[in-house]
Amino acid sequence: MQNTEKDIVRAGEILCGGGLVAIPTETVYGLAANALDGSAVAKIFAAKGRPQDNPLIVHISELSQWKELVREIPPMAMALAQAYWPGPLTIILPKSGIIPDEVSAGLETVAVRFPSMRTTRRIIDAAGVPLAAPSANLSGSPSPTCARHTMEDMRGRIDAVLDGGECNFGVESTVVTLATEIPRLLRPGAVTPEELREVLGEIEIDDAVMGRLREGVKAASPGMKYKHYSPKAEITIVRGTLEEFIRYVSRAGESSQTFALCFDGEESEIPLECVTYGRSDDSLTQSHRLFTALRELDEKGAKKVYARCPSTEGVGMAVYNRLLRAAGFSVIDAKTIRIS
Repeated sequence: MQNTEKDIVRAGEILCGGGLVAIPTETVYGLAANALDGSAVAKIFAAKGRPQDNPLIVHISELSQWKELVREIPPMAMALAQAYWPGPLTIILPKSGIIPDEVSAGLETVAVRFPSMRTTRRIIDAAGVPLAAPSANLSGSPSPTCARHTMEDMRGRIDAVLDGGECNFGVESTVVTLATEIPRLLRPGAVTPEELREVLGEIEIDDAVMGRLREGVKAASPGMKYKHYSPKAEITIVRGTLEEFIRYVSRAGESSQTFALCFDGEESEIPLECVTYGRSDDSLTQSHRLFTALRELDEKGAKKVYARCPSTEGVGMAVYNRLLRAAGFSVIDAKTIRIS
């Protein structure tokens, strides 16, 4: 049952009082706390089992709230906000003095997002403060895109969960930093590199978007450093056509605990039990389904999963980024691998 106005008011009271509430957004469910209260934010890390060096995103309900959180808003940042806020975009700038170190993980920057979901903004308004809110899952597991999945991870760990239905996008927001000489994409999402370039011109794509964060480099954004979004099963991404995928998994052997993570309509052709995560030609359906599909694999008792590789174009970059981390960076090319 979805939340009522009374629920939203009560959530605001809990958040204002230093408690934790899981809230819906258009991307994934977030685990929210008062972003200006370091003690409250510290509870997020404890509830999630989240490493302390992984920064959080601050959520606002009005554009005017942004200026208090950062040292200044350069014209480029305002142009980006006017183009894509409210929406699934996070902008990083040098932080103001009111941002506690617990939010920024000791960095001199802060990540801020203005969500498009009206319920999310109403919760922020009810709390009367900006909210720090990473995904409402146990650290490392798939992000929740519905209240049921949030409850599975957070039951007994937090004060409340608000039910806002299924999330629209299904993967976390795009993160871009403007605290570098050239704007840099740190985490892909529903706002694509092409859309960022329409406003910013030149952007760099961080090496950690399509691979591992280099040893010794401090994570500037959530989702960069650790294995994330992972079910209990061991996942391997298999690059290649459907025919090459079928040939590979047929030779790799199968058991009742070996599954394929594939695209809609491919189930009848693959000689494994399948879980699907959207259409092969539609990255938005893939982003909407991916985390739910990963949780379904756990529910079905999967131990080994071979995953069809998505495109990396447009929103597909975000899907690949999340799947790559769920797989612990295990990727093979079906064209070049021989199985004896």
